[in-house]
Amino acid sequence: MTALPRAPFLLARRLPPTAAFWMLTVTLAFLFFASSAPSPLYVVYQSAWHFSALTLTSVFAVYVLALMTALVLAGSLSDRVGRRPVLVAALLTQAAGMVLFALAHDVTLLFAARIVQGLATGVATGAISAALIDLQPGHRPTLGSLLSSTAPPLGLAAGALGSGLLVQYAPDPMRLIYWLLVAVFVVAVAGVLAMPETVAARGGWASMLRPRIGVPQAARGTFVAVAPVLLATWALGGLYLSLGPSLAASLLHSSSHVTGGLVIVALTATGAFASLAVRGHRPEHTMIAGATLLAVGVGLTLIGLNQGSTALFFAGSVVAGAGFGPSFAGAFKTVIQLAPAAERAGLIAAVYVLAYLGFSLPAIAAGVAVAHQGLLHTTNVYGIAVMALAAWATGVSVVRQRRGGFAAGAERAAA
Repeated sequence: MTALPRAPFLLARRLPPTAAFWMLTVTLAFLFFASSAPSPLYVVYQSAWHFSALTLTSVFAVYVLALMTALVLAGSLSDRVGRRPVLVAALLTQAAGMVLFALAHDVTLLFAARIVQGLATGVATGAISAALIDLQPGHRPTLGSLLSSTAPPLGLAAGALGSGLLVQYAPDPMRLIYWLLVAVFVVAVAGVLAMPETVAARGGWASMLRPRIGVPQAARGTFVAVAPVLLATWALGGLYLSLGPSLAASLLHSSSHVTGGLVIVALTATGAFASLAVRGHRPEHTMIAGATLLAVGVGLTLIGLNQGSTALFFAGSVVAGAGFGPSFAGAFKTVIQLAPAAERAGLIAAVYVLAYLGFSLPAIAAGVAVAHQGLLHTTNVYGIAVMALAAWATGVSVVRQRRGGFAAGAERAAA
């Protein structure tokens, strides 16, 4: 195992580091399980409470904006006060958000629940990602970062599918999933209390609550080059998580909530497994191939929607997912490797701010457009915009690679 500071271990010795490592991995997956659990229910909420597509996408977007705010402001808070206190507070807040979902009887409580959930997820994600690095086995020094990047999309896929199954076949579909998640997060709190602390509290936590965003000089050209990839991948994810079940219900004429969940699974689960499959390849090659697959997959998806073909829609979603994961992972690694250690946190924050803006703002715009242009026309325009971004990113990246732009950036960063 990796060597860990002695003093923090005086706080808890009940859970071995290996067990704590896997407990945190499962907890991270469940955080994102909970974030996609409402997606199959959006159609149910909309039918019961009679709100517009704009309201639906806004409910989705406030979660993303709250998560982004928490990640930027408090993502590194556990470096100062310790992993366990931050995680306990975040998980208890997450459980409170699930209670709000379970008690929701109108859109107001739905907004409140999503905001609370977003804040809790943002804080917990930063702390868990850091703790996984602390606790990872010494003979597998990249396992922590690998699981930090693959657990969220797998959690999203499992949450959408699990929620869809419960909504379709279980009693009390608008509440059962949330009460089960309350129990999960209470158990997770117990696990965190029993895990070893890996960071000694240093005080001065208030100084950590400020944005740390910046793009180093050596990374600026590459950041601009990969920005369309970040926007295209996360904008597509926002469309699927907010309007995916509505597309299945309205355009594919499916009344099954499981089908609505599978729409999200087709994109996110495929993206996670594709990222694992290409993790050993050069990041710029991964990004270019992923962006190409993303554009092709979205094109197939749009053809399926316009022809009313469920099979073609899902096939396109799988192809898009095969590009979704690798293109983001490749873009992330391509730009992050250019940052000096002292400026890396600010660059990571900048990447995620751009990604989460792409995840939320286009979804809100789609909600506005649906009211005036209809769901199919809005989806066509949205999909074409994503394809254009992906194609632009592919062209720019190919030209930059042939001119040695990526390699030159890496050399400047090393210097």
